[in-house]
Amino acid sequence: MNLAVWIERNGTRFGNQAAIADGHEVYADWRSFAGAVSSLAGALMNEYGLRPGDRLAIVMNNSPQYLEALFAAWYAGLVVVPVNARLHRDEIAFILDQSAATIAVVDQGHADDVNALMGTVTSLRAILEAPGQVWDTHRGGPAVSLVERQSTDPAWLFYTSGTTGRPKGATLSHHNLLMMSLSYFADIDPIEASDSVLHAAPLSHGSGLYGLPHIARGAVSVLPASRGVDDGEIASLIGHWSGMSFFAAPTMVKRLAASPAVRSADLVGLKTIIYGGAPMYLNDLEQALDVFGPRLAQIYGQGESPMTITALSKADHLDVAHRRWRERVQSVGVARTDVQIRILSDEGLPVPVGEIGEVAVRGSVVMNGYWEQPDATNEAIRDGWLHTGDVGSLDQEGYLTLRDRSKDLIISGGMNIYPREVEEVLLAHPAVGGVSVVGRPDDEWGEAVVAFVVVDGETDTPTVEELDRQCLDHMARYKRPKEYRFVESLPTNNYGKVVKRELRQQLRSEATSGSDN
Repeated sequence: MNLAVWIERNGTRFGNQAAIADGHEVYADWRSFAGAVSSLAGALMNEYGLRPGDRLAIVMNNSPQYLEALFAAWYAGLVVVPVNARLHRDEIAFILDQSAATIAVVDQGHADDVNALMGTVTSLRAILEAPGQVWDTHRGGPAVSLVERQSTDPAWLFYTSGTTGRPKGATLSHHNLLMMSLSYFADIDPIEASDSVLHAAPLSHGSGLYGLPHIARGAVSVLPASRGVDDGEIASLIGHWSGMSFFAAPTMVKRLAASPAVRSADLVGLKTIIYGGAPMYLNDLEQALDVFGPRLAQIYGQGESPMTITALSKADHLDVAHRRWRERVQSVGVARTDVQIRILSDEGLPVPVGEIGEVAVRGSVVMNGYWEQPDATNEAIRDGWLHTGDVGSLDQEGYLTLRDRSKDLIISGGMNIYPREVEEVLLAHPAVGGVSVVGRPDDEWGEAVVAFVVVDGETDTPTVEELDRQCLDHMARYKRPKEYRFVESLPTNNYGKVVKRELRQQLRSEATSGSDN
């Protein structure tokens, strides 16, 4: 099954009903959306010579054209590579090269960066800017028939960095994404064509994935006109569109719950806020429930098991009379309908209820593997189980509580930051002899990046400005440390490995003592 059949079907079934909205205005109805997707697919095949299985990268901020590019690529039988629009050019280059992307669809803000990669990324044959004159011409071109695909064929390469610091492309098939969508209907919400989904978070990540079940059912996809998170605009859009749901990091939920514009808005049009990607602190959750009422659901998933491992339902959030309510809402819920989860010991054996170990998941939603990385695939998927790298425990009722995130992973503002990426960049500075990057608790962002730096004994101590420039020249701005601490040495174990646990504990102790003062 090719997921783009949803667009073809909705074009016939829903015709002139809204399919994509740009803020308060309808950008396309289902008939015109289906026509544009078919015509764009024709251009990709006939003008650019793409064939089923070729990779098409999308390097764009959220826009209506993003959705057109996504489904046009699938309609033509291509594999989509959504790229985090906040990445540095060097990081974008790696993803395009590793995926062997043939064409990149870009917006104006990314056109220069990606154009500069032509000739460097040897597979890249063409760059298509959207919106633009050529794009608009292709949208109105000849229509073609939907390209048939097998359910196991790759559809989406979800690039998610690992502890090695190099991004890995989780290969998600059409079947994986179909199962993810059906799981949404089973465990989160039913969806009607009268509903809407707001994309304030990046389409390249959770928002794009959770947009799929809404598209499958004919709901309207709403792109904020600001292309960002504007509290007043979101409040206005909730009032304008009916049955609105959206995906948000906990920091975004906290911000909206504190916003005067949201608190004074009529929320009758708000259906569900799906949050995840980082811990939601109990105090923040209670404040959000006071504002949003029975509209919060939590998910736990990874790119490797797209948005589908466990869920904490809206009913769980509201069951305040339950004697263990506080413990439950600090968990990530129970296993989704279509998966099994286990907690495994270091030896790979299931541990008893209540004991801590690595979270493993099995089910049809789990990725095919990492793109062109068989060793990494074999390490992640063993005996049919995806080893998540997350540490947690199950209680007697099956609620999963995460005790740590992927060992060293830092989640800041809902974005994954892998310390080794930052460490490798800083170690390239001649004055840095050693470095260890960890996260510290942060009220606004969840976690903030802190770099413990050992200065090379033969050089002067670098300035913060120098280290900032080193980072900004080689990676995305959001990964740059918020604080540098210069130390004489890093704590190590008997094998010489840096014990990051001690550094994190130091930061947590400081945060705790600071809050007590």
